[in-house]
Amino acid sequence: MHRSASSLALLVLACTPAPPQMPGTGQPIGGVAMPDASLVIYDVRVFDGEQVLPRTNVWIHAGRIVAIDATAAPPAGAELIDGTGRTLLPGFIDAHAHAHSSADLEQAVVYGVTCEFDMMGDPGFLATRRQRKPGAKPLAADLLGAGFAATPAGGHGTEYGGNVPTVELPQDAAAFVAARVKEGSDYLKIVYDDGLGPIRFTRLNEATLRALVVAAKQQHLRSVVHVGSADEVRTAIDAGADGLAHLVLEGEIDAATVASAHKHGVFVTDTLPVLYGLCQPGRGAALATDPDLAPYLGPAVARALSRSFDLGDYVPSCAAVSRAAKQLHDAGVDLLASTDAPNPGTAHGISMHDELSLLVDAGLTPSAALSAATAKPASRLGLDDRGRIRVGARADLILVAGDPTAEILATRDIVAVYKDGELVPRERTRERVQQAYAEIERLRSTPAPAGSELGRVSDFESGSSVSAYGSGWVASTDAIAGGSSTAVLSVTKGGAAKSKHALRIRGELTKAAGAIAWSGAMFMPGAQPLAPANLSRKTKLLAWVRGDPGRYQVMLMSGPMPARVALEVGKNWRRIEIPLDRFVDVDTWALVGVLFAAVGEPRAFTLELDDVRIE
Repeated sequence: MHRSASSLALLVLACTPAPPQMPGTGQPIGGVAMPDASLVIYDVRVFDGEQVLPRTNVWIHAGRIVAIDATAAPPAGAELIDGTGRTLLPGFIDAHAHAHSSADLEQAVVYGVTCEFDMMGDPGFLATRRQRKPGAKPLAADLLGAGFAATPAGGHGTEYGGNVPTVELPQDAAAFVAARVKEGSDYLKIVYDDGLGPIRFTRLNEATLRALVVAAKQQHLRSVVHVGSADEVRTAIDAGADGLAHLVLEGEIDAATVASAHKHGVFVTDTLPVLYGLCQPGRGAALATDPDLAPYLGPAVARALSRSFDLGDYVPSCAAVSRAAKQLHDAGVDLLASTDAPNPGTAHGISMHDELSLLVDAGLTPSAALSAATAKPASRLGLDDRGRIRVGARADLILVAGDPTAEILATRDIVAVYKDGELVPRERTRERVQQAYAEIERLRSTPAPAGSELGRVSDFESGSSVSAYGSGWVASTDAIAGGSSTAVLSVTKGGAAKSKHALRIRGELTKAAGAIAWSGAMFMPGAQPLAPANLSRKTKLLAWVRGDPGRYQVMLMSGPMPARVALEVGKNWRRIEIPLDRFVDVDTWALVGVLFAAVGEPRAFTLELDDVRIE
């Protein structure tokens, strides 16, 4: 509700004893010159990052908070936002996430996360985000990051592929840290973890862990150590780490460890949403149905929230995690609110609201949980211009209905988000989400491609790569993602089961520019290249395959990331049959490609296909 400056002045006069009058912008009030303001949120409850300020007015100008005053009338021309019955919060800071694209950061800010700390990611992407200036469009969360993490060969962080630098020996620590400084890392992430349940990794040796912590201090970088067990927590604290990444599912963080953490002044990015995703699968899917949050959640992200880790028969418990959170907090150890998005069961922005609920469930007060998402990460991670509502701070703000210091779920009922004083266009996001779901319904109702009824894609018997439907076969490589792998397709004589011809792919994999190198042949089922086709009635993929030794995959593409299944290939022809439900998170009603590809380490290869069918 917008009111004129004069009507607001009358409101203030009615509610306060004879406040001083302000005849114009910047005029003295009780001897103090008031600043200009382009936006005033008035009569609002404020949680400033540490405590509640009841019923005051917050003045904003040029992206900053310029005054907090309960009595002065706002300057003429300022936009007025009624805060009656509402609470103004500092923008949330996710102290442990992994941003892979600008879309991740745009999604985060819609849910009130105005800053993220990336705890292992692409230093090139990180550099592009640092160049953004306040007011750059579209509005998005700010990003700081570690870049590449310190991990050994075979350690956590190497399993995603790509050209990931590793460190093995103490004498290599200084050079490794110097390289991260040169790349622009804001802090050093160190991985000291041998895995969980059936997922195992090579762990960094303790001497190198200690050397990395020392080298970070010499370069004036904070060190944050990723840990997976109580023993690893103790070792990381003793090594002098500034912070710990994760509470843990293996072992108990006992009283002695809690006392040591407090003595050494470490902080902990607890990442409760991802941990509870391991011990309570389905929690993320439930979050996606929250009526206050769901309208801003696109279908791909909603589906990502329903994912879970595959731990086989291993079933961890989060009871010790919740106890440790409360014990550490009660002992004065700073917990920094964090999500580890976008791991299975989590997503940027939205999972911060689950994190706050989990902190309260663990025994923190709502105000303590809110401080863990605002003032504490700002203080511990070196951001003195945000995380608090005070004069001079960035106007990164969340206006919510109700009082989250009394009921933490009130953070989900967002009235407005401001980034550098600008209103985040959340309604535009809501409209895009509605359009995305409408498009899904349209695609679901689209007829299957003509010619797909019998299941055959290509048998190559004509001596060409013509397909029974769709727009045919093309070479596909990581060149579209900045790589340099190559592939050449041809039809060769002598196929499987005494057929006349087969499709041959000759290619070469090079070092990946991104997560993984690939080279192969892709069938496009749409009438035009990369157009979606509705194959939702199909249940399995069949083909004959043979080729050189090495790693291969079949990928189905219906969105920005392909769904992958390993493909066993040998020197002799082999008939494969893969149920389509083995491909995780693929929309067969909007299928744009079926890719047979060599992946992994650099090598030359030959792969042959025959009698490809989707039935």
